[in-house]
Amino acid sequence: MRLGTLSFFTTCVLLLSGGAMAQPAAKAPAAPNSVCAGCHEQEAKLKASAHASVACATCHVKHEEYPHPEGVPKPQCASCHERTVDDYQHSEHAAQMRRGNGSAPECSTCHGDVHELKRALTLEFHRSVPDTCGMCHAKEAEAFSRSVHGKAVAAGVRDAPVCSDCHGGHRVLRAKDPNSTVFPGSVPDTCGHCHGDLRLARRFGLPPDRLNTFQQSFHGLALKAGNQRVADCASCHGYHDILPSSDPASRTHPKNLAATCGACHPGAGSRFALGPIHEVQGAQAPAPVRWAEWFYALLIPGTLGFMMLHHAGDFIRKLWSMRFRGRHVPMQLLRRVEPHHERMYRMERIQHGLLAVSFIVLVYTGFALHYPDTWWASWFLRWEDRLPVRGTVHRIAGVVLIGTSILHVITLVVNRKLREHWKELLPRRQDVREMVEGTLWRLGLLRQRPHRSPHSYIEKMEYWAVVWGTAIMAITGLLLWFHNWSLSVMPKVVLDVSRVIHFYEAVLATLSILVWHFYMVIFDPAVYPLDTAFLKGYSPRAEYVDAEEAAAGD
Repeated sequence: MRLGTLSFFTTCVLLLSGGAMAQPAAKAPAAPNSVCAGCHEQEAKLKASAHASVACATCHVKHEEYPHPEGVPKPQCASCHERTVDDYQHSEHAAQMRRGNGSAPECSTCHGDVHELKRALTLEFHRSVPDTCGMCHAKEAEAFSRSVHGKAVAAGVRDAPVCSDCHGGHRVLRAKDPNSTVFPGSVPDTCGHCHGDLRLARRFGLPPDRLNTFQQSFHGLALKAGNQRVADCASCHGYHDILPSSDPASRTHPKNLAATCGACHPGAGSRFALGPIHEVQGAQAPAPVRWAEWFYALLIPGTLGFMMLHHAGDFIRKLWSMRFRGRHVPMQLLRRVEPHHERMYRMERIQHGLLAVSFIVLVYTGFALHYPDTWWASWFLRWEDRLPVRGTVHRIAGVVLIGTSILHVITLVVNRKLREHWKELLPRRQDVREMVEGTLWRLGLLRQRPHRSPHSYIEKMEYWAVVWGTAIMAITGLLLWFHNWSLSVMPKVVLDVSRVIHFYEAVLATLSILVWHFYMVIFDPAVYPLDTAFLKGYSPRAEYVDAEEAAAGD
């Protein structure tokens, strides 16, 4: 029994040992760098480089064979830096290399020998970037060395930008490439990495709002919308030779602004000093700009608040009297129109059509400039990088609006019938009383329904608001359209105020049409679903006044 047990264990041991002997031998550990140093002096240089912790065996294949076989491929940076090499392959430098330009830089050109390259995050490497790029771009490097950025780099300021901060480290693209960081549309964001950083602004005493104020200006809005022909940061401040505005040699020095702006706007600043160029906001804005903003900050909410209260009361009154008090006015009565009472003459309907179309186009194309990223505007701006479609359409609509206004005045002068009809819209003293009493009645503060004229304060307020708004929008729009002339004969602050008024007046006009006019011609129960006076000339509203009064019994 013991002998059998011993034989069994002996057999197992032999089998296990035989199996272990059958396994392949473990791979010999990689030789340390000190072994390579016996023949290769690079090991000493490697200790002070960014690759100090990398073993020779990591990059060099078949190193363990001696003598080393011939034809072994050189180590590739992509084996460890795959993403970085991929960026380089898409760069202009790699494209030049593929075209046969032997002077085009590769990894070692900028980083140095692989065994002694410096860490990219060190101050020493940061300061060396302009000199490195200057080996090929000597003119640009010389201009950069004289700039405010170059002087800061030379002084050891780590946060001062170097070439790679603006152009990119490895994916360096031509300025005309839309994907480039120095493409006109990308320049504000590139500059904004530093000038939009509040931490850096506080540290170096820089204005903290430069990026925001540029983006709110016409240049910034147009650039964001895709128009690559307008000025970006570099257009005024320069590319490599950027100097502080206090430097007399700076392009943005007050004495040089006329020449700088004159490159795009001939004659700008020739008669008056241009003043602040960025769209200064808040307490720092010029007084006329602040006054305009305050005016509309009070006017828009006040006007819309009155409109909504007025129409809400009107709707509730009619809903209560016509539906909930059992005094229903038949639809046939509401839609029956007196054929002898023409509310809008043919020429008035034509002018109304031109006004409506031009106004809608102006609203859409105008707000598309201010909100280019919205879904309703982005599709229309897809051509802006090639053709100024938005601006062209906007200006054509503006001409139609102004032309319609001129046509309206001419027809009033030459056509007696239209002139007599127009006189019904002239303000009268009783309009104030009708407005006060009508509003109080709609709010439930008067029991008896007050008298309302066929062309009451409702129509008159709307008509004269259109006259006022059209005049304001035409004047400010023309000043902004012919900006070269405006800048040559008046201070820039006039354009700043014009831009504020033009925008806020457009906001007021659009909301007024939506709240006031659309209710009167669509949602008012007296005419719902549509007052057809602008199409046929006749409106059901004339009969509804008497019918509603009879139904209300007030």
